[in-house]
Amino acid sequence: MKSFAWLFAALTCLALAAPARAQLTLAGDVDPVAITEEQMKAVERGLAWLAAQQNDDGSWSGDVGFKLNQGYQATAVDKPHVGVTSLAGMAFLAGGHLPGRGRYGATVEKALAFVLGCVQNDGYITRGGTRMYSHAMSALFLAEIYGMTHKTEVRDKLQKAVDFIVASQNAEGAWRYEPYAAESDMSIVVCQVVALRAARNIGIRVPKSVVDRAARYVVDSAVTEDSLTRSYFGPTANYRDEIGSFHYQKQDGSRSSFPLTAAGVTALHGLGIYSDDAIDSGVGFLRRNLHEFNRLNGYNRRGHYFFWYGHYYGVQAMYTAGGEVWESYFSVVRDEILRMQEPSGAFPNDTGPGRAFGTAMGVLILEIPFRFLPIFQR
Repeated sequence: MKSFAWLFAALTCLALAAPARAQLTLAGDVDPVAITEEQMKAVERGLAWLAAQQNDDGSWSGDVGFKLNQGYQATAVDKPHVGVTSLAGMAFLAGGHLPGRGRYGATVEKALAFVLGCVQNDGYITRGGTRMYSHAMSALFLAEIYGMTHKTEVRDKLQKAVDFIVASQNAEGAWRYEPYAAESDMSIVVCQVVALRAARNIGIRVPKSVVDRAARYVVDSAVTEDSLTRSYFGPTANYRDEIGSFHYQKQDGSRSSFPLTAAGVTALHGLGIYSDDAIDSGVGFLRRNLHEFNRLNGYNRRGHYFFWYGHYYGVQAMYTAGGEVWESYFSVVRDEILRMQEPSGAFPNDTGPGRAFGTAMGVLILEIPFRFLPIFQR
């Protein structure tokens, strides 16, 4: 892994010298991916902005809070945020920067120290009231760090964090905003599943029973003809267009959406399911609703957390699907995100934890074809 920083620098030079649609084969058996000069520059500007915003303790600040209908209820404003810090840290990892190495080595090292300091004795990763979203993002960050560096202190705390996810799985086979909650929802499930997958890939103990129960929950959350027939909404023509999407919660009649569908497909991939009617239907739903979602309620202009969440998991779902499905999806999403970047290098997030969150998400989405993060590899 020590060649990543050098390789990224070389790729940057190649991209800047090449035509805007130059084909670069990045690593392993990945197919050639079109990485544009504008894309590379946007990533560099975004990382530079993030580096300049890092706090002395290694964190990035954001509003700690929770989703409230279409809004975001802040419980603490502009505080060190372990979830945002983990996403920002992953943005640097996805750009080929490792702890203590290269241009942003110190940045990643400080972020790692902050996240490790937020691991509680029971394994819960939290700071200032953050919840299971942040725990999962932080566990994923630690898993990616450990996979790249094999640091013993990271492994020990990562195992505790994974054990906490395992212990928090409820009777439905899933998770909710708070640990040990009886209810579940897809937006939380996907975060835990991806963290478990990353940890399991590098040898961290994850019981198979946990994976099997989560898989059952996700499959049962898919919107099908049968679930619509039983649903409170009834088999109306408008609602039938949602076949292929995923419910927010498993019970019949729960809402579905583009971000939840991206979450459902990515969760199935993370659980090791690559061939299933729910995946095929989910990919179809995402494809036919992509343009509408990008314009929904101006979420794209505002950087609403629904937009970032939807495309963060959408690019992972489509990248795993591969081929024309991935290429057509990413070309649209990339252009959309490039238009959103501010002159400073930041990306907006007017509803959610804040601009550090939006910038980390925007950069991560643009970086997925780089294939530096193991979780972004097929």
